[in-house]
Amino acid sequence: MSAHPQAGPVTREVTPRIARWVVAGLALLWAVPFWWMLVAAFRPAGSSPDASLLPALTPTLANFAEAWVSADFPLYFLNSLVICAGILVVQLVTASLAGYVFARLEFPGRGLLFALFLVQLMLVPVVLLVPNLKTIAALGLYDTLPGVMAPYCATAFGTFLMRQSFRDVPRELEDAAMIDGAGWWARIRLIYLPLTKPALVAFSIVSVTSHWNEFLWPLMVINSPDKRPLTLGLASFTLSAEGMQAWGLIAAGTFLVSLPLLAAFLIFQRRFVNSFLASGIK
Repeated sequence: MSAHPQAGPVTREVTPRIARWVVAGLALLWAVPFWWMLVAAFRPAGSSPDASLLPALTPTLANFAEAWVSADFPLYFLNSLVICAGILVVQLVTASLAGYVFARLEFPGRGLLFALFLVQLMLVPVVLLVPNLKTIAALGLYDTLPGVMAPYCATAFGTFLMRQSFRDVPRELEDAAMIDGAGWWARIRLIYLPLTKPALVAFSIVSVTSHWNEFLWPLMVINSPDKRPLTLGLASFTLSAEGMQAWGLIAAGTFLVSLPLLAAFLIFQRRFVNSFLASGIK
């Protein structure tokens, strides 16, 4: 007889149920701040306690209107859009080229060079703040949007993801293109990139989300108010609104900043999930 009793069918049924309840509880806990932001943003001023999670009986858009005119949000949106789009375009080019080199080209020290390249993933971003700031100042890019974008032009994560995706492409397709006279750029553009579109979409989502929410590096580089991205603009707006204890106004401004990413996720939710599943990102 076995010294340890085997798990019965009841245990096998209860364990997944407990896991589902735990996940649901964590999701509910995560959603509480977001729910408070929505309630506070639509609550009329002075209608109920600021910390209340109960929505107002007469919701209003007055907080959004006041937040929109109290700060230059259109300019902040434009700056963030330029930063995210500029970084993404350059990263897609550099990550695709570097991924192809590490996936298909044979040269001495390729494995060692790739390992050294991935060391970037192990570095805490704060460690690179001072060296990057000195480099940006030396290049004359301080207090400019290109100065915010420059440190992110090369991406170890994107290179790793594209390398793994390119390695899954059958080599026979590239050999056939080479026989037809296609150069290396034509092979990447016509074979590798179309076949690895899920990985490109997944990386684009990660890149845009992280740089849309980036705060510390723009804070170090940008001084001019007209060059602030949304995160810096929201911080400045929040400091002025905190003095008036206008929490509904702060919640409305925060909602405006997060609205583009929320809307994009709700509209393209299925494509987002499929891209992550196809690319293997958890």
